[in-house]
Amino acid sequence: MNDTAIKVYSEIGKLKKVLLHRPGKELENLMPEYLERLLFDDIPYLEIAQQEHDAFAKIFESLGIEVVYLEDLVVDSLLNDEIKLQFIKEYIEEAGIKESRESSMLKDYFLSFTSPKEMVLKMMEGIRKSEINDYRGPRLADFLSNQYPFIIDPMPNLYFTRDPFATVGEGVSIHKMHTVTRNRETLFAKYIFNCNPIYKGTKLMYDRTEKYSLEGGDILILNEEIVAVGISQRTNPNSIEKFANTLLTEDSSFKKVLAIDIPKTRAFMHLDTVFTMVDYDKFTIHPNIKSDIAVYVLERGDDGNIKITEGKGSLEDILKKALNLDKVKLIKCGGNSIIDAAREQWNDGSNTLCIAPGEVIVYTRNYVTNQILQQEGIKIYTMPSSELSRGRGGPRCMSMPLIREKV
Repeated sequence: MNDTAIKVYSEIGKLKKVLLHRPGKELENLMPEYLERLLFDDIPYLEIAQQEHDAFAKIFESLGIEVVYLEDLVVDSLLNDEIKLQFIKEYIEEAGIKESRESSMLKDYFLSFTSPKEMVLKMMEGIRKSEINDYRGPRLADFLSNQYPFIIDPMPNLYFTRDPFATVGEGVSIHKMHTVTRNRETLFAKYIFNCNPIYKGTKLMYDRTEKYSLEGGDILILNEEIVAVGISQRTNPNSIEKFANTLLTEDSSFKKVLAIDIPKTRAFMHLDTVFTMVDYDKFTIHPNIKSDIAVYVLERGDDGNIKITEGKGSLEDILKKALNLDKVKLIKCGGNSIIDAAREQWNDGSNTLCIAPGEVIVYTRNYVTNQILQQEGIKIYTMPSSELSRGRGGPRCMSMPLIREKV
């Protein structure tokens, strides 16, 4: 592993390197009948979504931030035929293909790609039944299952690179996702951190084989000593305790994990839809977060075991105490207007990506929140978002920092 491959000790340190996934043809495999299954509310128009995503990447590049793409890191991890064959085998198994006849056909299909990148993009895109001749077998079950149009489902959520794994300090947590639909995404992370010459050997804080779900949108690194993790619809309290046990070691700068209990609804899907950090003492927040929330402080006791202390208070008080500040500023998405707040929260107005203290990337469409951010002294970089926002995630959701400067 490259010693400087991963360094992330805050939410706000100057960003130096970031991981993205440019949306691909997986979005063109979304169908109205199966949107719920694939965790979408709408169908983005791919061509415009890609233009918007390219504009997102250009913001980074214009500021000297290195952009790397998920698909390229996966390709660079398939170093030889043995690794490639194992990757294909695992992918087919995790796609739920159980019969040897079908598995063999799919293996041959993937091996027919002369370009490894085209093969990886096809895996992300999913496979329609119309793409492989004679895929339907002679059994009764094959006739009955013929209504469903895919051999392998697409992975349309992949452009939200924040969730399948998370960089913490100089390590990584590879996640057990809450839904079957998204759990396959973490296979790509497995190969990056096991095989990629730059990233293999990275310390693992959590693994995709664990029993309980943990997702990256719930992990916020408040500073070098404190990580906040949301107890959410998609992150289980048992996983947070296991994560804390691996993170809080003697040689780690991290001393505490704050487990913050948030509503278990789609509107509050992850902790980063509730609040994001935009400066040393400023946060955007979901306008409907209740005044008192429960927080559980996990830290290593004198006996070496994790001890848990329960607390309750306003988000403002919790953050002030955690960051040792006299005051913090909570900036409401949509301001004080119920209508503006509801509309802009729907389009992830509080899901900003901080790229340096007091500098954030935001969606153009959330103009009410953006104006308030500017009034609070925050510098904003806006990106178009008419199609990307249909996936219900903002700039933070769509990015995984790999290197930040320490603050």
